[in-house]
Amino acid sequence: MSVLSTQAEHVVAGNVYPKYTTRNPCARLLVANFIASLRHLVGQTGARQVHEVGCGEGFLARQLAADGCRVRGSDLSPTTIAEARQHSAGITPPIIFQVADLYQLEPARDAAELVICCEVLEHLPDPERALDVLKSLARPYLIVSVPREPLWRILNVARGKYWSALGNTPGHFQHWSHRAFVGLLDQRLDVLEVLTPLPWTMALCRIKQSR
Repeated sequence: MSVLSTQAEHVVAGNVYPKYTTRNPCARLLVANFIASLRHLVGQTGARQVHEVGCGEGFLARQLAADGCRVRGSDLSPTTIAEARQHSAGITPPIIFQVADLYQLEPARDAAELVICCEVLEHLPDPERALDVLKSLARPYLIVSVPREPLWRILNVARGKYWSALGNTPGHFQHWSHRAFVGLLDQRLDVLEVLTPLPWTMALCRIKQSR
């Protein structure tokens, strides 16, 4: 869940909060629910070839590989990709990691049966363009997730974080309610299923079928 484009100034790459390695029991429960939701949606597709865009240190990629998927991951940060490769050494079949700007991904090279993009779009100044790129890669499925607002900021304030920014996590440019995010997706894709693991919105989409 890293980010993502050289075209965005002041973008915060990587995870501001180490959600996957935290020992906080409440945070661990939230992340476990997030992962369970993701695995459910992946299972709905039947896909075995996955490209995770914005893979960060590769935690989700490793989970998907353990579930039997052939996985590749891309992320803008060379340092983050180096970490992902290090942590994923020895996995068979190997996870293929590449340094890549989301906006520069190309269907001929980067398309997959299932494209996953979690905790990315909120960091981008042009999420509509990013969705168009992701849609072009999906053959035919796409799973995306974003923080659910205003709940995300309320929870940050409740835990004493980012008060001066009214709970906004550093690097979050976009803020969607559940309804607003689903509406954004519905303009471009067929939304098949939406889950709301606290405090996220996660959607399984398919490219629109020609009528």
